[in-house]
Amino acid sequence: MERLNDVLGYKNLKIYQNSDYFSFSLDSIILANYANVRLRDKQIVDFCTGNAVIPLILSRRTKAKIYGIEIQNKLAELARKSVEYNKLNDQIEIVNEDIKDFSKKYISKFDLVLCNPPYFKINERSSLNESYEKKIARHEIAINLQDVCDCAKKVLKDNGNLCLVHRSDRLMEILEVLRKNNLEPKKIKFVYENINKESTLVLIEAQKLGKVGLKVDKPLILYELDGKLTEEYGRLQKEVLG
Repeated sequence: MERLNDVLGYKNLKIYQNSDYFSFSLDSIILANYANVRLRDKQIVDFCTGNAVIPLILSRRTKAKIYGIEIQNKLAELARKSVEYNKLNDQIEIVNEDIKDFSKKYISKFDLVLCNPPYFKINERSSLNESYEKKIARHEIAINLQDVCDCAKKVLKDNGNLCLVHRSDRLMEILEVLRKNNLEPKKIKFVYENINKESTLVLIEAQKLGKVGLKVDKPLILYELDGKLTEEYGRLQKEVLG
């Protein structure tokens, strides 16, 4: 069922969703706020954009042109409806295409790439009851980690940045694949539900042809032990006026 929702923490920003497809997640909101958008960044692309929550949030932070790439046609249609509803057609363009095909046509065009990719390898945590549309969003069926990094390497300008959110337990693999594609890890931030839980998510920023040197940011802890939002997570849910 299709519905029009608020984007968490953002006043006057609406997004179309459909319960038959994978809805935007907390991960995407954290990624959109974590990404370092530089003043000189003029062209930004969000791989696996889904219904375009990341481009919508970034529009509050930058005047740069933003592309959202989505392989699923119906999700791309929802994304376009959200862009039109928020009157952002001049800034955000939704492309219904495989990122592997898109990257062949836009060599060294972008200053920043973002991606909240499928987290799970094929057959890992799979559910027989899940629709194909939801499986393709969660599992490495259409693309995998290597594909994401290879495509980012192609479309990024030299010294352009890739910003990813992914599973913490795949960190070593992620770092290896980034370096294999000449994307030097520059920053890492672990995300915790609370201080007594293990980290399940990690945010990573890498730079194309960047110099060696990794900064580990302080962790993002979402909730206090009493269930209240932490101060930092609370700030992420407030509108960024940019």
